[in-house]
Amino acid sequence: MKLEGSCHCQAVRFTCDSKIPTPYARCYCSICRKTAGGGGYAINLDAFRKSMRVEGRKNLSVYRARISGSKRGRSERSSLRRYFCKKCGSALWAAEPDSDYVHPFASAIDTPLEKPKAILSIMLEFAAPWARVPSGRNDLRCARYSDRSYTRWAREHGLWED
Repeated sequence: MKLEGSCHCQAVRFTCDSKIPTPYARCYCSICRKTAGGGGYAINLDAFRKSMRVEGRKNLSVYRARISGSKRGRSERSSLRRYFCKKCGSALWAAEPDSDYVHPFASAIDTPLEKPKAILSIMLEFAAPWARVPSGRNDLRCARYSDRSYTRWAREHGLWED
């Protein structure tokens, strides 16, 4: 499915293709929560990097979070890049530099999305105490990451589009 997205002020617009266009994955880590999460989490989608088209690149900025507690005992920069509009501050997507995928934030998507049949909640170890975490029969809750691939989990719950 082709996804269309934009920032609030429309200075940045983008399109990308996704096999999982359902907003099912919620990340509760402190970085997602503070940079993109209005509900105490950021809802991430998976899309193919090679399909990504961006208008207004000059209005993009990138944030690389500092990760404390590294093996060397000092903070280091995360390899994950979080893209946002430098005019209005809207969080748009995140991506690892060498990955085949980008992770648009559902909040930046303009294409109508279906409600998810199941929710994957990750990084709950870092969730804000006030955040309400889904706990339905098909929902998966993880202290950090799932031991199953997101693709496998999405297919098991009918969220993958062939």
